[in-house]
Amino acid sequence: MLILLFIIVSPLIFLLLLGKLKLNREQEPPLRLPPGPKGLPFIGNLHQYDITSPHEYFAKLGKVYGPVVGLTFGQVPVVVVQSAEMAKEVLKTQDLNFCSRPTLIGMHRLSYNGLDIAFTPYGEYFREVKKLCIVHFFSSKRVGSYAPIRHEEVSRLIDKISLLSSTSQVVNLGELLMSYASSNICRIAFGKRYEEDQGPRSKFHSLLHEVQALFVGFFYADYSPYLGWLDKLTGQSSRLERLFKNMDKFYDELIRDHLDPNRHKAEDDIIDVLLKLKTKSSFSFELTFDHIKAILMNIFVAGTDTSTAMAVWAMMELVKNPKSLKKVQEEIRNVAQNKGCIGEDDLQKLEYFKAVVKETFRLHPAAPLLVIRESIRKTTLNGYDIKPKTLVHVNVWAIGRDPELWEDPEEFKPERFIGSSIDFRGQDFELASFGAGRRICPGMGIGLAYLELALANLLYSFNWELPAGLRTEDIDTKVLHGITMHKKNPLLLVAKKFPS
Repeated sequence: MLILLFIIVSPLIFLLLLGKLKLNREQEPPLRLPPGPKGLPFIGNLHQYDITSPHEYFAKLGKVYGPVVGLTFGQVPVVVVQSAEMAKEVLKTQDLNFCSRPTLIGMHRLSYNGLDIAFTPYGEYFREVKKLCIVHFFSSKRVGSYAPIRHEEVSRLIDKISLLSSTSQVVNLGELLMSYASSNICRIAFGKRYEEDQGPRSKFHSLLHEVQALFVGFFYADYSPYLGWLDKLTGQSSRLERLFKNMDKFYDELIRDHLDPNRHKAEDDIIDVLLKLKTKSSFSFELTFDHIKAILMNIFVAGTDTSTAMAVWAMMELVKNPKSLKKVQEEIRNVAQNKGCIGEDDLQKLEYFKAVVKETFRLHPAAPLLVIRESIRKTTLNGYDIKPKTLVHVNVWAIGRDPELWEDPEEFKPERFIGSSIDFRGQDFELASFGAGRRICPGMGIGLAYLELALANLLYSFNWELPAGLRTEDIDTKVLHGITMHKKNPLLLVAKKFPS
């Protein structure tokens, strides 16, 4: 009897529950999603996405749909913000709603499942590992302590260019600056210079280029579990795994070398510090070798890439704009007063030089799309509903070229920053090159120190010209695909020693 009653009543209960659920859904107001191009079933806007130059693709959409653009990649909602006002909303006002990171395949694998600073999701672990790195590696005091290494490496850089200058050889500036930046990072992080015996295209350099490309490498599985087979078909999965194994082997060699009791060292480098912290067990988590490798990855990539790319872009713009080049060189040489080189104390006296650096970051931000964010909870942005787990891009490249913010936005005019309080240290969202809020780049200070010292000494020590037969119009601004915006084609210049 009870069984019969259950059989009769169960469908009625099911129908009542179904009706109630439908009623609740009908009562919920529809979401007001950000405007954007229409997509296709299952793949959304993936067929329209330009993976080679996403910042330019998004900027074009912004001209049609406004400062907040909505897309769908497979099954994943994506939002792109492209105005200073909306950047401030995401990076400051609602920072806590937008400060996490998604688990994207390339970033996740190369960061040892998010054990680093840059790509780990927001939470207690992020706060603790960020504090560890700032205290031990990125504080003003620590950045200052690396100054002797910076000055030695700048001297090496100038000597290399002087040799090329004396024989009238063309200077591949990007290659030499990569050597300078990576030598700095190798010395403070690993205790050795990796270029010495292996040439400019050392293992360090080749790994670096591959890593920064795969951080933003496109994987279909990130956007739909049903499309993951395409990553295997295209070879993207095997490429990532091969790179991870090469990186892991590289880190293992470094750590084994530091664990050798017979190793000779002048002072502790970053690996030494991390190994000592590992033995202290003073964290809420156990600091393992994977943690150490993940932190090294951040230092390895960010510490080398940004300063190299920005110095090349600055020199390119100055060579294309001879009046600006002459003005900044006159300022530097007046301050230097015939000293052998520019010191870090001199940099604070260089107003126009600082404006050149800011203008370079405006036109050519190292990361045109800040490292991707993920919304933590449902919220609104510019009146639009943003769902949890939405991928959020901040297009600082588009903001830097916004005609509502900048007069003649496509022109290189350092003068626009003379007398201006706008800076890139996280408070002015017209120039948020390093991000802001909880996720601001913790290595900003050390990156700027490398960039400014090298650039000032290049401008002080040499007069720069294009090789014979080349005109300024021949210099292109094509970029390599990657998390950092490197110039695709090398910047080749002729250096003439000053004073001659």
